Amino acid sequence: MSDIYQHFRPEEKEFIDKALGWKQQAADTYAPKLTGFLDPRQRQILRSVVGSDEDVLVSFFGGYPTAERKRGLLYPAYLTPDETDFDVSLLEINYPHKFASISHPHILGSLMGLGLKREKFGDILNQQERFQVIAAKELTDYLHSHFDHVGKTPISLEEKPFSDALYSSEEWREQTVTVSSMRLDVIISALPSMSRQKAQQLIKGGAVKVNWRTVEQPSFECENGDMLSLRGTGRVKILSLDGQTKKEKWRMTLGILK
Repeated sequence: MSDIYQHFRPEEKEFIDKALGWKQQAADTYAPKLTGFLDPRQRQILRSVVGSDEDVLVSFFGGYPTAERKRGLLYPAYLTPDETDFDVSLLEINYPHKFASISHPHILGSLMGLGLKREKFGDILNQQERFQVIAAKELTDYLHSHFDHVGKTPISLEEKPFSDALYSSEEWREQTVTVSSMRLDVIISALPSMSRQKAQQLIKGGAVKVNWRTVEQPSFECENGDMLSLRGTGRVKILSLDGQTKKEKWRMTLGILK
């Protein structure tokens, strides 16, 4: 299993080790092992770690089908998990919206301000003035008691069924581009209305994430499958590398979130 490291970046070794530990625990105890909320890259790593093992399987759930952050469940083959096994709650945030406004960053900041680890809650959903947060079920009593303000705005929480989750399906469009290298700033500058200089400013300013982690080096080498998030602009995924031109430039297909 040691060769799994070569398929991922060196900075991901710590998470790979954690995933290997989860798999070993599920195999040794012959019982399910529930993880915290994982981003898509972490889920990809965990799937690779579990691989085609017939004794330990893995499933994910984050409250709704297209959730970005989901809990993982590693379990023995005899088990067929359902939603309740993931211990996930959907909490509506009630607040005086006629007199105050709250936002996704404010909610995230208030939750982190309680000393909670990011793995303890999933997506924050929003539709007009309504907001919901998906959290680990073991956290709900604590949140009801302590999560009573977003900034200076008083709030209360109400548990909702997953059928009430505020989400809409995402629309991606594909675009083929040609770039001189796999550098992060080069790929971003291939986007419409984006110059190399602007791309470098965004990266150095901490406004760009690769696979849900902030990257501040314009020379960072991207790979096929990477997800790039640009604050204030949107998301771009490298869907495929389509070969090189005679001048050794890369042709690639990008997915751009509308």
